[in-house]
Amino acid sequence: MEKRWRRLPGSRTEPAGLERKVLRRLPMIALAGTAACGAVSLFARALWLGDASFETARALQMIDIWVLAAVVLHWTVIVTVGLYCFIVFVMKGPAYVADRYDLPDEDAPR
Repeated sequence: MEKRWRRLPGSRTEPAGLERKVLRRLPMIALAGTAACGAVSLFARALWLGDASFETARALQMIDIWVLAAVVLHWTVIVTVGLYCFIVFVMKGPAYVADRYDLPDEDAPR
């Protein structure tokens, strides 16, 4: 038995809005934000290039931890916004008829 998606009669598709623009820009935003966070670590390493002291190594390690935290936060925000936009995109589409479930014709439960 072949199952097909059938549109619900009378359903309509809403026009695309801001969610498509945001979905198209998300990859570039993700790359730019990740590069900006990574640039902070590279800038700190370039700033203290010749210094080999313990304090410098500790400061660079702390900067790397903060940069990694910022990158993880940035990607979490990107995924959350992308998921939200995808849900809005799907919800603006047409409605479909679901498989029906025939209820048993009994007066008392089994």
